[in-house]
Amino acid sequence: MTVKIKKCNLEDLQILQQISIETFNDTFKDQNSPENMKAYLERAFNLKQLKKELSNLSSEFFFVYVNNEVAGYLKVNTNDAQSEEMDEEALEIERIYINNNFQKYGLGKYLQNKAMEIAMERNKKKIWLGVWEKNKNAISFYKKMGFVQTGAHSFYMGDEEQIDLIMTKTLV
Repeated sequence: MTVKIKKCNLEDLQILQQISIETFNDTFKDQNSPENMKAYLERAFNLKQLKKELSNLSSEFFFVYVNNEVAGYLKVNTNDAQSEEMDEEALEIERIYINNNFQKYGLGKYLQNKAMEIAMERNKKKIWLGVWEKNKNAISFYKKMGFVQTGAHSFYMGDEEQIDLIMTKTLV
């Protein structure tokens, strides 16, 4: 199995939209109403929104490939692109999603390590993320990776308010 990571650019917009919708839908469709899923997917992953995010100099997207096939992606944010107000010493992992066909290959860890590498290159002191309180698999994964819960915030799936746990890892 050959694994590689590639930074996304505007030429990747269509592929980014496809993998974003597919992985988010696969992850959360069973726990949310079809109406709320549809509303969220249309708002978060429309081409205009993704182009805006890809063009933001404080955000970066990366695809992870397995044998030259896009298997998932990572989005990191710094500065004012972070979804919560954090100090300048923080880097946010906003999204790590892996296609169902590539689950259990260690790709989430691979992408999380890429985020840590970016944080260290930029002299960040901590890395943080928000994870839905009902996403037990992800919470368990992040705890294994050394993250601890440091807070919570609201996340809206359509018109439904949900709670994301804020998990943080201090970098040495």
